[in-house]
Amino acid sequence: MRSHLMRAVNDVGFQKCLGTRCRCCSFVDGGGQPRAGGRSGAGRNTDCRSWRRGRSGAGVHSRGRIQDGQHGGGASLGDGHRRRRDSGNRRESYEGEQPRAMRVADGFWMGRTEVSVGQFRRFVDESGYVTDAEKPGGQPHCFDPEWEISAIAPPHPWIPSPGKSWRDPGFGFPLRSVYPVVCVSWNDGRAFCAWLTERERMAGRLPKGLEYRLPTETEWAYACRGGRESTYFWWGNDLKEGEGRLNISAVDFLPGRNKIWPLANAPWSDGFAFVSPVDHYGQRGRNGFGLADMCGGVWEIVLDHFDPLGGHEQLYVTDSNYRPVCRGGNYFDVPGNARCAVRLGLQGPAYGDSRDGFRICLGVPRDVRN
Repeated sequence: MRSHLMRAVNDVGFQKCLGTRCRCCSFVDGGGQPRAGGRSGAGRNTDCRSWRRGRSGAGVHSRGRIQDGQHGGGASLGDGHRRRRDSGNRRESYEGEQPRAMRVADGFWMGRTEVSVGQFRRFVDESGYVTDAEKPGGQPHCFDPEWEISAIAPPHPWIPSPGKSWRDPGFGFPLRSVYPVVCVSWNDGRAFCAWLTERERMAGRLPKGLEYRLPTETEWAYACRGGRESTYFWWGNDLKEGEGRLNISAVDFLPGRNKIWPLANAPWSDGFAFVSPVDHYGQRGRNGFGLADMCGGVWEIVLDHFDPLGGHEQLYVTDSNYRPVCRGGNYFDVPGNARCAVRLGLQGPAYGDSRDGFRICLGVPRDVRN
């Protein structure tokens, strides 16, 4: 399986793999209410093992394998039921009462980084795919260049933006192939995975019984921790140790302005007010499994439907009003939302945002139909 995987991911633009050292994925062996902008929100300042509700590559290291598939899940209430407001609608809330253990039943390979602009462009060029944002009526939520900086929220500076898409997410600076692709939806991520699966199956490079897909929420949470248990971030509990590891709201001037993001931020410069290249922070930005950018960067869309009562060990789906889960935090968000535990629920499968991207995995098929 190892050689098949290496060729497959390399063909779609991932970092080349050499010999038996996979430089693009890690193998993880398991043992055994929308806001304006389309999300309902993730609280902060709680036990990082919590599964909580919220908004809703180019790796260069070796493969990591984990023998035990169990990790801390569940939710632990922090400071009551505080709400944060975004553009007038509820964005964030708390959920759950007690942490609970989760187990990943099947091993899987996880993308070293989020899917990049260059990788997504190849998919579109070869398949002719049109994203939800590019279809008639599409209006992903993007940064408002006319936004007047204020320390009082609402409003936050993300607005419906007809005409914007992954090709031009409205950052105000040139888009690079090494940036994580954004303004893509759950539908778009699944289409990318279906294309890659079929492409590699036709070429005889797909291991039997596996498919490329979005990770489940449990798989993502397990992979994010990188072998640690019950810490706020994959490197530990101290935010200060995150300097040089992630892209989050920090001390970086916004393009064309002499101001930084006005809400809570990390007390250092991470080098980017908006997106950073995938795996920009190198070895220091990779967790114990060798996965880059699991905290911060862009929110990563996963396969599950968002349950406001908490995350599920098994893939959780619904027949109607499907609201995909996002994990991991983003470049604009407060540092607390880059914790391993924070989870957000999108408005729907077609929702796109210039803070959201996705990462793929290779694993046993998961059916989102009930």
